Amino acid sequence: MRKLLHSIESRLVVWVVVVAASGLVWPVLGAWLASSISVLLALLMLVISLTFDARAVQFVLKNPSKQVLALFLVYVPMTLLGWLTGRWFFGQGALADGQTLLGMLPTDVSAPLLVLMAKGNVALAAVLNAVNTALAPFIIPFLFLAMTGVELDVPLWTIVAELIAIVLLPTLLGVWLRTRFTAAVARYDSVYAGAGSLLYLLILLAVIAPNAHTIVGYGWYAWVIAAAALCLNMAGYAVGLCAKLWIADRKDMIAYLFTVSKKEFSIAAAFVAASGLPAEVAIPAVFFAIVQMLTSPLVARLLTRHAARA
Repeated sequence: MRKLLHSIESRLVVWVVVVAASGLVWPVLGAWLASSISVLLALLMLVISLTFDARAVQFVLKNPSKQVLALFLVYVPMTLLGWLTGRWFFGQGALADGQTLLGMLPTDVSAPLLVLMAKGNVALAAVLNAVNTALAPFIIPFLFLAMTGVELDVPLWTIVAELIAIVLLPTLLGVWLRTRFTAAVARYDSVYAGAGSLLYLLILLAVIAPNAHTIVGYGWYAWVIAAAALCLNMAGYAVGLCAKLWIADRKDMIAYLFTVSKKEFSIAAAFVAASGLPAEVAIPAVFFAIVQMLTSPLVARLLTRHAARA
């Protein structure tokens, strides 16, 4: 089993391409996973949280300036870039508004996994992730109104419930287990990245399955939407690198890189549904979910190779 998980982790880039293509061609492969995506995300957070203890979290919490920096990078330059790419690729309309909404979304739940794979500060990534998501219902409506003139209804309790169930409880459980049973949990350190990678692939399949028909239905224009997503994703990596101006530690920098570049796509659907906006507003987030799940393992692999050469 260890060998299988290690194989999945080491070849995750290839597996992501295979799973994404398979999900688009045969959506039935992931149809049964779609209703379980929240469980898969919670399991992913639990697995990743087994890699750091309470002392690591306390150290992060003692440096609030790092969280302030992350909040600024996630919500200010990324919001502007979402608006700019939306106008550049789509002009006006639902897709342009959706791209703007995409830019201001908080960090994706899977970000700590990529930080783990890239040998970064996983505890920092987990804390940044939790705080960004917790503040999203209070920040996004004001930003979206300012950028588009459209009011968003806040599905506050839905997002709070998701945060508790998917992020907070699994993280607390994982950290407690690591702190209370350090030796026993550390014995399996070599498999956590592989187990997370397997869950990552299942989540990818669960995302593609219910949206495959919509993606294919756009025809050639799907490539335009994908290009907009890729442009914003690459811009996110560039913005994340700007943290170098304040952050010297390499492991912390890796945490910022994925914290800024990855976006929690499911929150977009919740806002759109609660606000009665056209369903198309959520489409850029769907495309971005697939794009970021393709690029992130590649970036993590490049970072690991660079560290090995250094």
